[in-house]
Amino acid sequence: MGDPISKRKGLIAACLSTLLVIAVIVAIVTTTGGEGGISHSLGSTNVDSTTKSVAAICSTTQYQETCHASLEGANTTDPKKLIETAINVAVEKVSNALRQSSLMKEAAEDPMTRQAFDVCRDVLENAVDDLKRSVEQIDAVEADTVGEYVADLRTWLSAVVTNQETCVDAFENTTGDTGQEMRNLLRTAMELSSNGLAMVTDIADFVGSLQLEDVLGGGRNLAAGGEEEDVVERRLVEALNSTIVVAKDGSGNFSTINEALASLPKTNNGSQIVIHIKAGVYNENVDIPKGLNKIVFIGDGMNATRITGNKSVAAGVQTYYTATLIVSGEDFLGKNMAVENTAGPDGHQAVAVRVSGDRAILFNVRMDGYQDTLNADTHRQYYRNCTISGTIDFVFGNSLSLFQDCTFITRKPGPKQGCMVTAQGRSDPKSNTAIIIQNSRFTAEPALLAAKPPVPAYLGRPWKELSRTIIMQSEIGGFINRTGWARWIEDIGLDTCYYVEYGNRGPGADTAGRVTWKGIRKVTAEQVKSWTGGVVYRNDTWIKASGVPYVPTLLPQKSAN
Repeated sequence: MGDPISKRKGLIAACLSTLLVIAVIVAIVTTTGGEGGISHSLGSTNVDSTTKSVAAICSTTQYQETCHASLEGANTTDPKKLIETAINVAVEKVSNALRQSSLMKEAAEDPMTRQAFDVCRDVLENAVDDLKRSVEQIDAVEADTVGEYVADLRTWLSAVVTNQETCVDAFENTTGDTGQEMRNLLRTAMELSSNGLAMVTDIADFVGSLQLEDVLGGGRNLAAGGEEEDVVERRLVEALNSTIVVAKDGSGNFSTINEALASLPKTNNGSQIVIHIKAGVYNENVDIPKGLNKIVFIGDGMNATRITGNKSVAAGVQTYYTATLIVSGEDFLGKNMAVENTAGPDGHQAVAVRVSGDRAILFNVRMDGYQDTLNADTHRQYYRNCTISGTIDFVFGNSLSLFQDCTFITRKPGPKQGCMVTAQGRSDPKSNTAIIIQNSRFTAEPALLAAKPPVPAYLGRPWKELSRTIIMQSEIGGFINRTGWARWIEDIGLDTCYYVEYGNRGPGADTAGRVTWKGIRKVTAEQVKSWTGGVVYRNDTWIKASGVPYVPTLLPQKSAN
């Protein structure tokens, strides 16, 4: 007899090969009629099979007219080929916007406007790269890797959407109507990117509906918990034997972090490169560029190794470029260090750390600032035993980020300012992004607690209309306003955000006085499991392989309000 596991995989592969074809048929049958609609009879001779397939693949997208236009002239019924075609059109449109923005920059006189175009150049280049690698993976789906395949595609296409939004947002502090011109230029590209994300998400939904995750590497059966601390330490000590050493006193290979990074090849997709940053204060803005992957920073402790900078919007720098540490390379691991932005409350937006690279892990890292301390920008990120301090929106961005055993310290802001811990920036209903905080602590520095009159402090506010934040099994201090969540501008996001508090404890965890927006959700124990690491990442082996402690499930329930 044959191997039963192989037979099962063969059956799954056969199911997957017909899955999207079935989806096409279902969509055609269920699509409602109307002006400009198509014939809905499967036996109709008036509508060819390609038109049916295009109608089906576009049926769940937000921008159906744009979807149909992008697939005009397509001559295939293969849904994967149709998705590939749609994404290729998006590549063309984003590339065109990139070229046009370069021309528009030449006419700009305002320094912040010129910087805004620089932001657009960088993030649109990232968008094009993520679109292109999405196309490359369209034909790569196999039974053994479909969970990872779908997770990658959703992550990359969610980042494409975010990066285009970042381009437009960069014009908020500029003069004139250039920002609106840029939004108009990007409109079709943004619609196409959203449609591509919707198409890929449908694949994920079909896979989930067949409950194939357990067999296909979905991560639900992974054992709870990461490796013991001594195992992690042993691995890191072993790595230090072959590291690049940065030391202020000249005892290492380099005296600055940037010198160490400059010595490396511009791209790295092989083994990890470990950089030991010895105790000291490093006054430099550090940028790990895209393509420089698998970089490991190991400091001598949160209170020993510190990277410091002071760039800010008040000093004329775009928020995107203010970060003291920028991580754009993939598979970054940072441990035992501190990063700060010392611009202070008068600096307005002033980022300490911006993480844009996929599969980034920060472990025992302290991040200090005021407004916008941590930009959890795009892709997948994991934070463990980290401390983040700040005032306004000090954890923001639109990545898929999980924080475990972290401490969020709210600081005293400037005059007439309030405090919001989170500002999540989800804008597309198909994006897989969220800020998820588990088994962590919300505390305040003494200066804020002693402030007269008291400073209003909140768990977060909806930066974008579909802002999504989940806080579970965490301790919330009594300094948090009893309403819990703050408005952004007027009623933006109040009905469409997704905010969950579950199983929390502490004097600030009582939800009886919370705001009653439609976006405030009540979930059951079973429902909240969908926000644990083993589920949201689908494939979380990148965390487990790091040796960093990690729990992919809910923790045993502690006493909660």
